[in-house]
This record gives sequence, C-alpha cells and structure tokens, in this order.
Amino acid sequence: MRRLLALMALMLAPVVAAQTFTFTAIPDQDETRLRSRFDQVADYLSTELGVEVKYVPVKSYAAAITAFRNNQVQLAWFGGLSGVQARARVPGSQAIAQGYEDQFFKSYFIAHASTGLNAADSLPDALNGKTFTFGSKGSTSGRLMPEFYLRQAFQQAPKQTFSKVGFSGDHSRTIALVQAGSYQVGAVNYKVWESELAAGHIDTSKVAVIWETPTYPDYHWTIRGDVDATWGADFTTKVTQALLEMKQPALLNAFPRSHFVPADNGDYQPILDTAKSIGLMD
Repeated sequence: MRRLLALMALMLAPVVAAQTFTFTAIPDQDETRLRSRFDQVADYLSTELGVEVKYVPVKSYAAAITAFRNNQVQLAWFGGLSGVQARARVPGSQAIAQGYEDQFFKSYFIAHASTGLNAADSLPDALNGKTFTFGSKGSTSGRLMPEFYLRQAFQQAPKQTFSKVGFSGDHSRTIALVQAGSYQVGAVNYKVWESELAAGHIDTSKVAVIWETPTYPDYHWTIRGDVDATWGADFTTKVTQALLEMKQPALLNAFPRSHFVPADNGDYQPILDTAKSIGLMD
C-alpha cells in the first residue's frame, strides 16, 4: 500500500508543478491594448515566479469577478469596486499591491464643447437636463465615485438630474462618445484621459475636462487566499514581491504607473462604504 501511495504521489507531483497560474484584468480599455500590456506582464511573472503564467482576457467587469470567484483566475487587476466585490465572494482573498498613483486616484467629468461648460471647482448646476454617460456599471472611476459626487451635489439619483443616462462600457468609449456629441457629458478615469490625450486621440476643441473629483483609492492586484496550497506556502509573498519589484518602464508605462506599492483589504474600506451608501453593495 505504501508503495502504491508513493507511486501515486510521484505521478501527481509533475501535474501540480506544471499547473498554470492565471490572472485577468478588468476591461477598462480597448481589448487589443489590454492584451498587449498584460501578455508582457504574464511573461515577466513567469520568469520571476518560475511557473507558467497566463493572462486571461474577459469581456466585462462582472466577468472578471466571476472568473476570480470560480478560480478560473487566481490573480486579478481590479478597480476599487470590482476588487471589493470579488473579495466579498472569495473569503480569504487579499489585496496585495496597488500602483503608487492608485492611492490618490480621481475621475474627470468631461463635456462636449457645444454645452458651453468650462472647468470649475464644483459640479455646475447647468448639468441638469444634459445627457450623461458613465463607463462600465462596475467601474470605480467611471461609475461609483462619479455617481457618489453627483448624488452629493444634486441630492438625487443621476437619472433625475440628466435627461438621459448611459453606460459606455469602458473609459476610452466614454471619451469617444462625448467627443462625438453622442452624450453631452461623461465621467472618465483620469489616467485613461491623460493617456489618450498624450496619444493624440482627443480633440480638445470638441471635448474638455470640466471638473475633477477628490482623490480615492482605486486599482489594485487581488490574489485568492488558496494559492499557497497549490503553488507553495510562500507563493503569495512571491507574487507580491514580483509586483512590487516590477521596474521595467515598458511594463509600468503600459498601466501607466510609476511603480507598485503594498496594499491590503483595509485600504479599500472607503470604496466599500461608498458602494453601500449608493446601493451598489449590501
């Protein structure tokens, strides 16, 4: 019996060792750009961790959370809200790293030139009756925090403030829709706005920033709590260190972030509190 058990152990060991470590990311931009940047991250992590690492693209924020919950991926680059939602579904999961800039994230409200709206220190009353688009329904910077500040400013739900409310699906699409005049106003991740602006994709004669929110914690890496049981007792620590030690400009510029810093679940309590306050979480 002992020989049989030992033989079975030897047979199983290579299978466990060869298991692929997978990760995903919320689809906050064009899928082609996401695949390009995260395939590079997969190669980097494979080298650092000594295991095969694969990036698994998803079509929506909800799909990213579902993949994490179902253990189809073990690591994910989430926004503040999607990370909180994912960890609520997978007990023991942990936020382990965030971009330095993610400690002080913000959203931009943008408007089509035809509105006559200009940059201001507060949300203007003239937003009443305009058409408005959020990003994804599950986006922190494209929905959660913008809705929080809209409710705070107007003391009512966005659908009562605007004549039409939409959800573009991602930040790049929000910019394109407002620039085209399909919606008069929108809310967007400031990093995506600045990246698209630098790339020459924004016509500032047609669309401009009219207000920016106060800062809040946002994007971060979350890992499942059961990875150590599969890849070794210190695997979570190894993944964390690999992310914190990611220094290559080509990788960091793709996010874009200057570097990554440690994070923990407690950092995102303000996001959880805000989500509860506007009814997005129980």
